[in-house]
Amino acid sequence: MNARASGITPATFQALSERLAADGVHSLLAQFTDVHGVARGKLVPLNQLELLMTEGVGFAGPSIWGTGLPRTGPRAEYYGRGQIDTVRALPWLPGVARVVCDGFVAGEPFDACPRQVLKRQLARLAERGWALRTGIEPEFFLLRRTADGYEPADPHDRLDKPSYDLKSLPRQREFLHQLADGLTRCGLDVFQIDHEDAHGQYELNFHHADALTSADHLMLFKLAAHTLAEQHGMVFSMMPKPFANQPGSGMHFHASLWHASGTSHTALDARCVFDDASHDLSLTGRQFIAGVLAHADALCAIAAPTVNSYKRLTVGESITGTTWAPAYVAHGSNNRTALVRTLKGRFEWRVPDASANPYLATAALIAAGLDGIDRQLDPGPACTDDLFQLSLAQIRERGILVLPQSLSAALDALETDEVICSALGETLSREFIRLKRAEWTDYARHVSPWEMARYADAF
Repeated sequence: MNARASGITPATFQALSERLAADGVHSLLAQFTDVHGVARGKLVPLNQLELLMTEGVGFAGPSIWGTGLPRTGPRAEYYGRGQIDTVRALPWLPGVARVVCDGFVAGEPFDACPRQVLKRQLARLAERGWALRTGIEPEFFLLRRTADGYEPADPHDRLDKPSYDLKSLPRQREFLHQLADGLTRCGLDVFQIDHEDAHGQYELNFHHADALTSADHLMLFKLAAHTLAEQHGMVFSMMPKPFANQPGSGMHFHASLWHASGTSHTALDARCVFDDASHDLSLTGRQFIAGVLAHADALCAIAAPTVNSYKRLTVGESITGTTWAPAYVAHGSNNRTALVRTLKGRFEWRVPDASANPYLATAALIAAGLDGIDRQLDPGPACTDDLFQLSLAQIRERGILVLPQSLSAALDALETDEVICSALGETLSREFIRLKRAEWTDYARHVSPWEMARYADAF
C-alpha cells in the first residue's frame, strides 16, 4: 500500500516527520497488543514513518501470543500498521514516539488482532448511529523484589485502613508526578491519583473518551508505568490479587452510549442514548445492562482472564473490612457491591480486573449489550442491598446468581456463549480458550507451599 492508497498524502508524512524530528524524536515505537493485553512491538527509525503507516512493519506471526498463525506461507507474517492519529512523543523515553498499530495479515485486517476485534464491534454500533464512550479506572501495585518474592515498595505503608492514605502517597510523589505529567503531555486528561485499599496499591484516573481511544490510553498508561517504576527501582504490577489478605486491583469500566453524528466512532452529537429524565438509565440503557448480566459468566473469562483473577472475585473480609470486587450478578443504583453500578446516563461495569485486555473486554461488553437491546431483555429490579453483608443463602433466596469462581468455570461459560465468541471471532476465541485452558492446567498441577505445609506430614 502506498501513501495515496492509505488516504494520506506524502506531504502529510513529511510534515509529521519534520515535526517529530524538531521535537528530538529519532525512533518510532511501533506498538500493538497481544491477546493477553501485553504491549508488544519494535523500534523503527523515524525515516521509515511512511512505511509504518502504509505497509506496516513485519513480525513473525507465530511468535505473538494468540495469533494462531502458521510458521510458513503468506500468512506467517503479521504486519503492524501504524495509525497516524496515535503518534505521541514519550516524555519518559526521550527520542521515542509511540505509534499504535493495527494488525494485518496477507494485506487484510487480521481478525485476531485485539484492536481489530474492538473496531468490528464499534462498527456494529456505528451502523445503528451510536458510539460508545468509556472511562477505564486502572488500579495497580508498586512492589519491590525480595528473596522471598514481592512486597510493597514502601516499607512504611502498613496502615490497617490504607485507603486515601496521605502519609504513604507523598512518599511515591516523584513516580506518581512523572507518570501523571508524562501521560498529560501525551494528551491524556489525568484528573486524580489516590492510594487505594491495599498496601502499595494506587489508582490513577484519566477522563473518558471514545472506546477505542480509551483502550489505547490504557495501554499507554501501562507502558509509562512499567518504564518509570523500573527507573525508580520498583515493579509496577497489574496482578489482580498479589496479597491474599488484601483487596485486589480492579479496572472498572464506566460506559455510556451516544448518538453519533457520522460514521466515526469519535463524532458525537451530544445526545446520550442512556440518558433518561426520570431514571438512572433509559430503556435502551437498561436493555444494554440486561445483556451484560445475561452474559456475565462468559464476560468474566474476558474481564478476569487469569487464575489469580478469581482470588479477587470473592466476597470476604480484608484488612480494610471489605473487598470492592463483585461476586454476584446484579445491578443497582450507585451500588458498588453489584456487578453493574448504575449512574445517571451511564453504568460502571465492576468485573474487569487489572489484567484484562482493554480491547477485548470492551468488544465483549458491546456484544453483550447489543444482544440485550436486540432481545429487549429486562435486567430485573435494581438491588439496593449491601450484597457483601448477605449470606449465600440470602443471595440465593433473592434469585441472584454467583459469578464463576474459577478461570476454568468462566472458560466453560465462554466456550458455550455464541454471542461473545462471535464478537471475538473464530480465531481469537479459539486461541484465547486454548491458552487459558493451558494456564488453568498448569495451575491445577502445581504443588504450592500451602499444600506442602498442610499435607506433607498430615497423614
